[in-house]
Amino acid sequence: MNLLNTKISIELNMAEAIVIANFLARQNDFKNGTANVDNYEKRALWNLECLLEKVLTEPLINNYGDLLNRAKELLADKEED
Repeated sequence: MNLLNTKISIELNMAEAIVIANFLARQNDFKNGTANVDNYEKRALWNLECLLEKVLTEPLINNYGDLLNRAKELLADKEED
């Protein structure tokens, strides 16, 4: 078995998954070839986007914008006083 074909698993919480999926979905620069990414990087990002689309139903709900904003707030680094 080829090591590079071995499947791995990663865990994301829902906030991370939603924010990453949103980021990938709006990255037209890498989709249309104007970003500074190689074909293999573009393929890996597309594959990740497809995997997230398979498991996330949240982008289809009516209040997705609110959910996305809450996810971003959850992940925002808090400034220390």
